[in-house]
Amino acid sequence: MDKTTRPSSSLQAAFIALAASTLAACTSVPLGPLPPAQTARPVPVVPASPPPMVAPPNTPPPVVGSARFIRPANGTIIQRYDGNQNKGIDIAGNPGDPIFAVADGRVVYVGGELRGYGNMVIVKHDDTFLTAYAHNNTMLVKENDVVRQGQQIATMGDSGATRVMLHFEIREMGKPVDPEPYLNGTKR
Repeated sequence: MDKTTRPSSSLQAAFIALAASTLAACTSVPLGPLPPAQTARPVPVVPASPPPMVAPPNTPPPVVGSARFIRPANGTIIQRYDGNQNKGIDIAGNPGDPIFAVADGRVVYVGGELRGYGNMVIVKHDDTFLTAYAHNNTMLVKENDVVRQGQQIATMGDSGATRVMLHFEIREMGKPVDPEPYLNGTKR
């Protein structure tokens, strides 16, 4: 390794600590005879940590901190909630990108009859919250289906929109609210 690619001292310290704990776990019983009243017990071997896993592309975004809801799609927010013109957030993507249920709930609407939303799925999470997922290409759930947080419910499209995106809304007691504080854990 040359000087430009040397790992940081904290990474080196973590590696040394991991190596030391692995070596300590691999030691056996003390050398020499055991007193007659004791029986030898094998020392359990602690497996090394597996390498970090990279999430496959169809994996939902992780829950941030103590957020109640996860992000409904990977992608950049291209338009934020303003309460007037945009009652949710718009997330850019590519045709067919997965859209995920942000929390457990029951599907209460699947269709394309609501003007300006294209193909849409609405999930009721409890007596307080509904979420809406609009401009879908393919819907993978039907009305009355129970969905789990992180379950893929649709694919991204441009139905009723000028570009491929997900329009996502959270409705609290029927009124649209800014989704971002709920997605980042500052509101529950």
